[in-house]
Amino acid sequence: MITARNERLLPLAAALLLAGLGASCASQPSRFYTLEAVATASDGPAASYAVIVGPVSIPASVDRPEMVVQVAPHQVELLEFDRWASPLGEAIARTVAGDLATLLGTPRVASGPIANFAADHRVTLDVQRFDAKAGEGVEVDTVWVVKPANGPARSGRTTTREPARGVGYDALAGAFSRALAQLSEDVAAAIRADATRKR
Repeated sequence: MITARNERLLPLAAALLLAGLGASCASQPSRFYTLEAVATASDGPAASYAVIVGPVSIPASVDRPEMVVQVAPHQVELLEFDRWASPLGEAIARTVAGDLATLLGTPRVASGPIANFAADHRVTLDVQRFDAKAGEGVEVDTVWVVKPANGPARSGRTTTREPARGVGYDALAGAFSRALAQLSEDVAAAIRADATRKR
């Protein structure tokens, strides 16, 4: 039985309930992740040529702000509160450019067109797979092309599986970074081979 007193309390109870729901939603902050260039310098001589990385294409299934992880066969989960800090294609290009700068020993590597920067080699990346399994690791499968300013292009495919070194989603971001460093090693080898051929 609802009394007059209870009727007066109902709006207050509803307001408190809504405030509690709002507080619970606000207590779940988003976390943002980045990819980082982690390649180590090679023993080869420093390069004197310039390289541009891009464009980069990635599967539509992962081309979104949220991290995407596989949770079961044929099933993925979009992590609403675990997101990439920048568009994934841009992050991949920037990371590979950083790795190539280290591997080739030159600062003349960019991840997009820059004024007064004439590239001797352009690297395009077609990422076929950019998959993650929470608590396990990642798989990155990429078809790449190195196109010199003069001469025939070189192409290849690099498939890398990298375990996560931890249980959080930051461990998956780290695994992706290491996988891209391995991809960059193959691309750097192709660039050096082309430069050697022209001598």
